[in-house]
Formats: sequence, structure tokens, C-alpha cells
Amino acid sequence: MAPALAVNRGARAAAPALLLVAALLVAARGASAALSCSTVYSRLTPCAGYAQNGGAVPQACCSGIRTLKSEARTKADIRAACACLKTLAAAAAGGPALGRAAGLPGRCGVSLPFRIDPNVNCNAI
Repeated sequence: MAPALAVNRGARAAAPALLLVAALLVAARGASAALSCSTVYSRLTPCAGYAQNGGAVPQACCSGIRTLKSEARTKADIRAACACLKTLAAAAAGGPALGRAAGLPGRCGVSLPFRIDPNVNCNAI
């Protein structure tokens, strides 16, 4: 009988650890990660040619902006997208590409909750 008792004690000792692991997994699943910059950049890749050279705004660019807006559902998603675009805007160093990129949402008929600007405060969103 002693071996069975030892197994039961071991199972009871492991139960709190298993509950902790399960709780952590549920919490991690519930707290979904904000949009990644790679997702933001991939949605806006069709906009690069217009931002660099001007001309007509490609329909795929506007579709990407609309998709990005629909994917940014939470405050964390919106702030993450803002931070990614802020980084891109800073890399443009105020040149004509920045002006064209900043105007893209309006040209596509999409209203974003932030400006594409290297000085935007994404935490204020």
C-alpha cells in the first residue's frame, strides 16, 4: 500500500504546478501580442514605390492600409502600428517620401487614429 500512497502524494504535489502552468498558458493566450512591425510593414509594402517616387497610389497600397486598420483592433495594436510607422517616418528624415507616406491614409480614404510622423506620441493614443 505504501507505493500507492507515494504515487498519490506525488500526484497531489504536482497538481498545483500543473494548475500554475495551465493558468499561465491561458493568460498568455488571452493577452494576445500587439501587431508586429513585420506585419505592419508587409501590409504597407505595396505603398513603397509611391512613397519613394510619387505617381498614382496603387490599389494594393490602399487595400493594405485598410487591412492594417482592421487588424489594429486594440489599443495595444494601434500603438504598436503607430510605433512601427513612426520608425519608418524617422528613417525618411523629413524628405518628400515622408510627406507622401503621411498623406497615404487620406488618399486612400482611410482615417487612422495617428499621424505618420517621426514626432507622433504613440502612447497618447
